[in-house]
Amino acid sequence: MADDWNQNIIDEFRRNGGRVGGNFAGAPMTLLHHVGRKSGKPNVSPVMYLADEQDPATVYVFASAAGAPHHPAWYHNLLAAGTGTIEIGTETVSVAVQEVTGAERDRIYAEQAARYPGFAGYEKKTAGIRTIPVLALRRTS
Repeated sequence: MADDWNQNIIDEFRRNGGRVGGNFAGAPMTLLHHVGRKSGKPNVSPVMYLADEQDPATVYVFASAAGAPHHPAWYHNLLAAGTGTIEIGTETVSVAVQEVTGAERDRIYAEQAARYPGFAGYEKKTAGIRTIPVLALRRTS
C-alpha cells in the first residue's frame, strides 16, 4: 500500500514538473533515487526538502518516516552509498550525501518544523526513541 501511495506521488511529481497536490500542495518535494544496500535494487522515494538559503547547490532531507520508530530505508541506503541522484523540479542531478549532526542538525530541523508543523509532530513521536536524521544533498553535476 505504501508503495502505491509513493508511486502515485512520483507519477504526479513527474506529470507536473516537480509539483504535487493533496497533503503536499505547495511543499518543496524531491525524488530520491537510491540503491538498496542489501538488495541492490534501485528505488525512488518522494520526500520534502529544505533548500539551503546560503548555498543553492544544497538541499536538506529529513529521515522522519512520518514519526516511525525506525529510520527509513532510503536514509541507510544513501548514507552507505555516499552519493545519490535526485529529481528536483524538472532536473535530475547527482548529489553527494552527508549527514548533518549536532547544533547544525537541530537548527535545520527546527526551521523545517517551523515551516511544516508535521515535522514537529514527527519529532514528538520519536522523542526518546530516535533523533530524526538530516542529510545534506549537495549537487555534484
